[in-house]
Amino acid sequence: MKVLLAGFNVDIEILKELKTDISNFTPETISAAYARISRSPKSVDELRKIARREVEKARSSNKKIIFDMGHHSIAEHAVFNFDIIGVSRLAVEEIEKFRICSYTEKSQRYVTLKNDFVVPPEIENSEFKTIFVKTIRLQNEFYHRLYQKLKEYVFRKYKKMAENHKNHSMLDGWAKEDARYIASLATQTQLGETINARNLELLFRRFASNELGEIRELGQRMYDLVEKVAPSIILFFDANEYDQKTHPALRKFTEGKMGKGKDGVELVNYTHNGDNITIAAILHKSSNMSFAECLKFASSMSFDKQREVIKTSFRYMEFYDAVLREYEHVHLSYDIVVSASCFAQLKRHRMATITSQRYDPNLGVTIPESIYETGMDKKFQQIISKTEQTYDKIDKKLPRVAQYILTNAHRKRVLLSVNGRELYHISRLREDAHAQWDIRERAKKMTELARKIMPLTFLLIGGKDRYPEIYERVFGNPPKVTQTV
Repeated sequence: MKVLLAGFNVDIEILKELKTDISNFTPETISAAYARISRSPKSVDELRKIARREVEKARSSNKKIIFDMGHHSIAEHAVFNFDIIGVSRLAVEEIEKFRICSYTEKSQRYVTLKNDFVVPPEIENSEFKTIFVKTIRLQNEFYHRLYQKLKEYVFRKYKKMAENHKNHSMLDGWAKEDARYIASLATQTQLGETINARNLELLFRRFASNELGEIRELGQRMYDLVEKVAPSIILFFDANEYDQKTHPALRKFTEGKMGKGKDGVELVNYTHNGDNITIAAILHKSSNMSFAECLKFASSMSFDKQREVIKTSFRYMEFYDAVLREYEHVHLSYDIVVSASCFAQLKRHRMATITSQRYDPNLGVTIPESIYETGMDKKFQQIISKTEQTYDKIDKKLPRVAQYILTNAHRKRVLLSVNGRELYHISRLREDAHAQWDIRERAKKMTELARKIMPLTFLLIGGKDRYPEIYERVFGNPPKVTQTV
């Protein structure tokens, strides 16, 4: 056996400091070398040496393999890191739609907001700029007043905790996370993104076709940086009619229709006979029977026997272990109304299938309980009212852009589909005591609905802080913990 480290991400400033020509420093050579593995008798490290010596040939080979042969997966071996600074929170929702990426974003729960915000190009060149800027400044001014009021309230309410200086950062964070509900979707933020070339090419197409000028500009700036470094693996990057016209055309089918759906969380579809399917999938992995045979066998079991199968699949699991992949064979779909603050966290679960509507003031707003308890709710609602007046004016002419003025308290409707394994993951992370209250409430409702229709599949679901308690309730003894956090 021989294993070599073929490469790793390096800060580009380090490369610039090297006393050498870095014009041929490109991830394309990795893609070219790995593309040749399937048809060459040479060792992988030798193929990499050849590609490094002949960069232009490597680029030509990449284009031929991707374009002529259709082997686009070789582009996945090239990885890029981007610092994305000064974009709006609304833009981040578009950026983080791409699954096979990594993102770390500035958190409004931990960082005190300044007064910086994005004026989208459509607003910059319109009659609405003055009222847009005035409304956001009103929101930002109230954010700072609200933060100070909530900080005093939190430290007073949790006086015992506040006696320990180590808790101050957490208590301060609770004040910030509730104050941010009045901040707009135009608020500036920053993030780091890691993305492979294949997914990046898709991002370029989608961004070039996007309705928002901010997104189109961001895509062009990212493309200008990458095109110089790796021209051979980014080929299909232009706007296209599929991305530009499909959803606008589909909207015509619902013109004039007003939504009357329920607020909160509604389970709208799920795998019927889910517990039996989960058990059959577990047995299938651990036997030589067909799935049909396993399903018949699972269905013939007594409830106690079925429960024993599920318990056995969890018996040796600790709080940091992932649920068995067999749990991915059952699915649930939820129609959820969420605030922008809640969606900012929900959208990070990229193994789920998430599609969403635009933010809609008709769905109301989410107001933290702490704002009522501090007597700041009337002023909060006044700011919301003025915000929605501005929204209505912009919406008549620029409906897509009007969303920028809405706040983190405003809501949208989301269709979320998950498999059983992913729902366990969401529950562990978002039902945990340290999770933010808004998404914790939504996650709790999701798991309650899931337990009703698949009580065995979701026998041990819950926040990770409650894992020892849940485990002991099911097994009669606490879990064996070999590692702590």
